[in-house]
Amino acid sequence: MIVKSALFVKSATRPAHYPEGDLPEIAFAGRSNVGKSSLVNVLVNRKNLVRTSSTPGRTQLINFFQVNDDFMLVDLPGYGYAKVPLSVKKEWRPMMETYLSKRKNLRAVVLILDIRRIPVEEDVQMLSWLRAYSITPIVVITKCDKVSKNERAKQTAVIMSKLGLEKTEVSFFSALSREGKDGIWERIETQLQPPQAEASPEPDAPSPSL
Repeated sequence: MIVKSALFVKSATRPAHYPEGDLPEIAFAGRSNVGKSSLVNVLVNRKNLVRTSSTPGRTQLINFFQVNDDFMLVDLPGYGYAKVPLSVKKEWRPMMETYLSKRKNLRAVVLILDIRRIPVEEDVQMLSWLRAYSITPIVVITKCDKVSKNERAKQTAVIMSKLGLEKTEVSFFSALSREGKDGIWERIETQLQPPQAEASPEPDAPSPSL
């Protein structure tokens, strides 16, 4: 993917505020502080398109970014941070569920996991929810430069077991080395392709003249 432009469009909390139009969308979801902002910034070759924060749970809106005038990347609020007020958590869940279940433009969700962490219940629920609604998950394990090769293999096995994933369903990523960037784009581009219409049955060939 050659990114020529990447622009912030708007933030939203409800369908009435979503961007108009029919551009396909790829959403990014994950536990707070798993490197979601860094992943998006590396993918679009921008340092601060998505602001990173030292305070997990800061993102409380659905943020839309337009890429190449062709599609949207959508940054969903991070979940699972204990210090976020309960009142905010109660607002996040319906906001995210409404977007994920009702947004017709949505083509796939990049579900982000930290290589150093065991998936929490929210991760399990998110993946189960996506599968239940037939939304394609693109699972990305981040911060791979933070662990040794042995620890990476060990943690990967734990993550796959916890979420019921095969290794072919997982992409690995490092914001530092840019490992995995091209492979993740390939998976995203596959989901951005327009659905193929079912081929019409060919008419019966005329009977040969006798």
